[in-house]
Amino acid sequence: MDAAEFRKRGKEMVDYVADYLEKIEKRQVFPDVEPGYLRPLIADCAPQDPESFEDVFKDIEKIIMPGVTHWHSPYFFAYFPAASSFPALLADMLCGGIGCVGFSWAASPACTELETVMLDWLGKMVNLPEEFLAGKDGQGGGVIQGSASEATLIALLAARTKIIRQVQSEKPELTEAEIMGRLVAYASDQAHSSVERAALIGAVKIKNVPSDDTFSVCGSALKKVLDEDKAAGLIPFFFCATLGTTSCCSFDKLLELGPICNKENIWMHIDAAYAGSAFICPEFRHLLNGVEFADSFNFNPHKWLLVNFDCSAMWVKKRSDLIGAFKLEPLYLQHHHQESGLVTDYRHWQIPLGRRFRSLKLWFVLRMYGVKGLQEHIRKHIRLSHQFENLVLQDERFEICAKVVLGLVCFRLKGSNELNEALLKSINDAKKIHLVPCHLREKFVLRFAICSRTVESTHIKFAWQHISQLATDLLKTWEQNHHQQ
Repeated sequence: MDAAEFRKRGKEMVDYVADYLEKIEKRQVFPDVEPGYLRPLIADCAPQDPESFEDVFKDIEKIIMPGVTHWHSPYFFAYFPAASSFPALLADMLCGGIGCVGFSWAASPACTELETVMLDWLGKMVNLPEEFLAGKDGQGGGVIQGSASEATLIALLAARTKIIRQVQSEKPELTEAEIMGRLVAYASDQAHSSVERAALIGAVKIKNVPSDDTFSVCGSALKKVLDEDKAAGLIPFFFCATLGTTSCCSFDKLLELGPICNKENIWMHIDAAYAGSAFICPEFRHLLNGVEFADSFNFNPHKWLLVNFDCSAMWVKKRSDLIGAFKLEPLYLQHHHQESGLVTDYRHWQIPLGRRFRSLKLWFVLRMYGVKGLQEHIRKHIRLSHQFENLVLQDERFEICAKVVLGLVCFRLKGSNELNEALLKSINDAKKIHLVPCHLREKFVLRFAICSRTVESTHIKFAWQHISQLATDLLKTWEQNHHQQ
């Protein structure tokens, strides 16, 4: 393919993507395929001779689309949103076109510098304390990670390195292995599984701190666990606070937890993967109060801020803590500007060496929507979640299982877990809308997350009528079966 054909095909592809997104609600939200569907549809091995673009293009609808779950459909209410917008898609094209691998400032100065400035823009939008911003001469700063899971792992590894060095300076007789064996990380029993996974990869113990009846961790619960562990000779070093848990969007009590972590010399990382985007709205910013006590903070613009995956924003108060943990300087990566205070080499802030020019997406989206446009997007989703909540509350067969704060509603039929499992199965088998469940304590609960950029009130009404009708049908057969027994 030469540049002339690329121009032609590129325009066709843009048209195809625009059509796909414009007409997405006509597609069934969840695919009809069985595992292994794709292998028989394509050749056993790569072709020896080149094929035409037409042949490849024809196969998109034939082979790929039948197996796609349409995350951007207004009938998709599963997981959390995956952000998407036309400005972000265009920026991704440019990122692919420039094709730099921005591991150091010298590897592409614009790639590094735009990221530093965009994370400052974003930090100011959520009103982060000054210490987290790079500014012209700050000690903190932001970096784009691939996902919140990576951000948590990076924070945990940096905290681990920091505590090992501290303990070794106080007790030089202890080996690194002895210290490692005594380290403990903590997170809510509602925290995302990626926090436990970070501890697994970091080879440290992790303990769940029990959450209260609002599914939040409060200070007294953390303090109790810390006191027990210190008495047993363990070394608490890391706490991951969650703002907007995956199961029910609950919020740990930062204002109680932060001072405890600071007093006990524990690194506090805040994972606000989904909820963080809402903090650009002044009326939701109080949910982040207490961030001033944290060492690191992360949220995903690729969930709710119209920036396509992957774009997970992470800030640290002291970038030297990260760089100190990950810095290696082979000759082939050195450059003559690296010692100047103005230069960031982001390879020291992350696990991989290479990185894409992801800040272009932020730049395009922040400029083309403006803060007001993004606030309106968030507010609209939250209005729609309360609309759904009100519909549920009007039907006495159902109950709401957790406070609706942002764009997630947790609900279920009053009755057994088996009944709710059956309801979810009938919803997802019908494939008109898509939901996923969670467990809240012993209850099997349905999650209804407002996801699509194009979702409207009509889609919410449709979803509720559909759920309500399936519940009616289910309860009839359920009662008949139980009478027969």
